[in-house]
Amino acid sequence: MCLSTAYLNEKKEDTIVARYVAQVKCADGKVVLSDIIGVETEVVGSISFIDLEGGTVVIKADVA
Repeated sequence: MCLSTAYLNEKKEDTIVARYVAQVKCADGKVVLSDIIGVETEVVGSISFIDLEGGTVVIKADVA
């Protein structure tokens, strides 16, 4: 099982928005991350980068 850590804008410890991410959905300008136990985290933005082998998801936040 491959789980990921999701970061906001850049891969740094203080920008983590979700850990143990098992599923990523994108719709209507939002990224919805679901962790291994089903807890969802919603971020307004878009996918910037995904490294499946390294378990990394970087989300570019939309700034209004």
